[in-house]
Amino acid sequence: MLKYPYKNEIGTEETVRSDVLVLGGGMAGCFAAIAAARAGKSVALVEKGAVVRSGAAGSGIDHWESACTNPCSGVTPEEIAGAFVDEQDHFSNGIMHYIACREGWDRLVDLESFGAKIRDTDDEFKGAEFRDDKTRLMFAYDYKNKFTIRVWGTTFKPALYKELKRLGVKVFDYTEATALLTNEGPGGEKTGTGAMGMNVRTGKFMIFEARSTVLAMSRPARVWLFDSDLPGLSEFRPMQSIGSGHAMGYRAGLEFTLMEKSVEGEFSAAGRSFPPYSTGNNHNTWYAATMVDARGVELPYVDRDGRVLETVSERYYPAPGQKFLLKGGVIDNPKYEYRGPETVDAETLVKQGYKLPFYADLSRMPDDERRVIFGMMVGEEGKTRVPVYEDLISRGFDPKKHMLQSYGTGWKSASFLPQERQLFGAPGGVMVDWNLETNIKGVYASGDQIYGSDCCGTAAATGYYAGRKAAASADSRKIQAVSREDVEAEKKRLYAPLDNKEGGLDWRELNKAVSKAMQNYCGGIKNDDLLREGLDLLESYEKEYVPMLSAKNPHELMRVHEVLDIMDVSKMIIQACMFRKSSSTPLCFDRSDYDAVDPDGDRCFITIRTENGRAVEGRVPLDYYGPLKEGYEAHNADYIADLAGDPEKYSAKYSSASEKGDGPVSRKSDAGSGVEISHAPSGLSGDFQVDITGSSANPLIYDESLCTGCGRCADVCQCDVLLKDPEKGRHPIVAYPGECYYCGSCVMECPVKGALKLQHPVMNRSKFVPVISKGVGSADRSGSPLDGERL
Repeated sequence: MLKYPYKNEIGTEETVRSDVLVLGGGMAGCFAAIAAARAGKSVALVEKGAVVRSGAAGSGIDHWESACTNPCSGVTPEEIAGAFVDEQDHFSNGIMHYIACREGWDRLVDLESFGAKIRDTDDEFKGAEFRDDKTRLMFAYDYKNKFTIRVWGTTFKPALYKELKRLGVKVFDYTEATALLTNEGPGGEKTGTGAMGMNVRTGKFMIFEARSTVLAMSRPARVWLFDSDLPGLSEFRPMQSIGSGHAMGYRAGLEFTLMEKSVEGEFSAAGRSFPPYSTGNNHNTWYAATMVDARGVELPYVDRDGRVLETVSERYYPAPGQKFLLKGGVIDNPKYEYRGPETVDAETLVKQGYKLPFYADLSRMPDDERRVIFGMMVGEEGKTRVPVYEDLISRGFDPKKHMLQSYGTGWKSASFLPQERQLFGAPGGVMVDWNLETNIKGVYASGDQIYGSDCCGTAAATGYYAGRKAAASADSRKIQAVSREDVEAEKKRLYAPLDNKEGGLDWRELNKAVSKAMQNYCGGIKNDDLLREGLDLLESYEKEYVPMLSAKNPHELMRVHEVLDIMDVSKMIIQACMFRKSSSTPLCFDRSDYDAVDPDGDRCFITIRTENGRAVEGRVPLDYYGPLKEGYEAHNADYIADLAGDPEKYSAKYSSASEKGDGPVSRKSDAGSGVEISHAPSGLSGDFQVDITGSSANPLIYDESLCTGCGRCADVCQCDVLLKDPEKGRHPIVAYPGECYYCGSCVMECPVKGALKLQHPVMNRSKFVPVISKGVGSADRSGSPLDGERL
């Protein structure tokens, strides 16, 4: 039993007022807060982890997509956004794509002004084919059109955090948002008035009152895939990113679409696959690595017309007659019009006589390409700097001398069963208009929160866009009083598990039950009978088992809340599946009880929202947003005029503001940033209990001769798996090892090199072997190069 290092604030209530409330501190949330603060508004930013390293890009990002307005770009925002819409058969968020294409470069310029690195300022790659020597920008995928930029993404979140503090944004780390606050007008129209939540370390209840609210939280996860031993590795994104914004939005009446869409599993490193980006797979981060078979024979790259490409350089250019190619993000197997060079698919290669296993062999690539793929793309991507790049180097991997084994095809690093699903590839989310406003007035959405979401560049662009729209609308709204009835009901819901300390139900058990139910009743094939049975089962869990859930401290209480949100999201997914009465190829949606596939009547967005406790179906035309360029310009004349074609001047306008921390505010916000604190008896006293949760893995090793006990690692941990030791000078305790996401943020932020080591579970340590000379090698195990380095 450990002494809980944080005080018990159960029964304490804090009210925070601001003009703009931002929920979620990832890439989208940070930019939303910055945009609103630049507009002179008081801003509160709420994040379940620590903003400095939170979110999918918390520990890095290797490339920035859709930067169509950068000075080297050979494409227009209209071309690329239109291609994304067409590629997704118009089941696509054209608004989001156009904002990303039009403003993505502006946000990179912002990041540079904050101190992040987006250019090869050290001339490390001077003269390389992918580098523009005038601007020092470096490009990926399409070397002709240059709209995807390689970046030093490990510098991004710390730079954003510093800017937030400079602008005077009030950051609430380790605080979960749990419910939206709304008021209903005389005509029945709902308006957002803020949110409620809880400090996940102390248990303090939080009320955030605001004129406008921006949702910038994650897409759902742990719905179909869950491992109770290593829950932190159950999904692609950080463990706390489970779709709480979707759940609370659904409960409040927000309108969603594409929630029936899911794809066969792609990543779950808890025993089902290897960690993303550590397998030498020649897609996304490793594109376009030279691939060889077990004998050292190169796998052919071909263009969209099947023409075999003879040089490495040819892998980065459109085919003859093709304007541009799409790669990365939501694009896995693009249509002919946008298909880029790729290796022949694995199944065909095996039939042609190529021998498994396959390897990425960077030794056969030009030096610049080898260094930029391994040293930068792998070295800067999210969750790769420490657990992949530094781990491989420490184990002796040299890209000039070794090949890294590749598992799976496409983005996948393993083969999953049809019922093992995930919300990847432009998944469902909140419906938005050209202001990124939802059906609840004053509530805006961005990043992974909106339907059809894409990667970090899109999150940044839509976050900033939503932030400035929320700031503009705040002037027309007043802070509204919060219903005490709503507050008390939410408190009762949140704190109930603390009453079941002994003999209660662990959150892992219920999460596993929900995932199993979703696999059995909402898997690869759907029909009404199965879906109704699944919904009935989840509702029975809610009645029978939710009252049994147990938590001993606020951290465990947070995990319970996550499972409650996962249940609500699961019910929404099942109900959305019941609404679509036909199969759909672009939505990866199969019905066994209806013969029709994408009939004209169902080629629309089917929406879902709650009204008076029941699910309500809606239908919206696919291209409801109209022409993209015209729609954008009609809603953004002020931004276009302010930008005046020069994003560097636009960014400099705000960078020259005072460094005192109150930001570039030209007037005092009449909303203020007041804080009211009240105390009420809780029935709980003394310290919380902490039992170290066992796990088959030991993610963190401290060198006690080097560690100073500063606690920085605990302060930045995304998933809050560390507890500070009550004895001064000692390193934190790994209290929840199975919940570690292995992002490496703790090591990256540690002030003493070598004091802290991150080690992946043995099952996830990628295999590499010595390179095989061209034309040499044998599949015979005896004396084969395959007997080289394994772990």
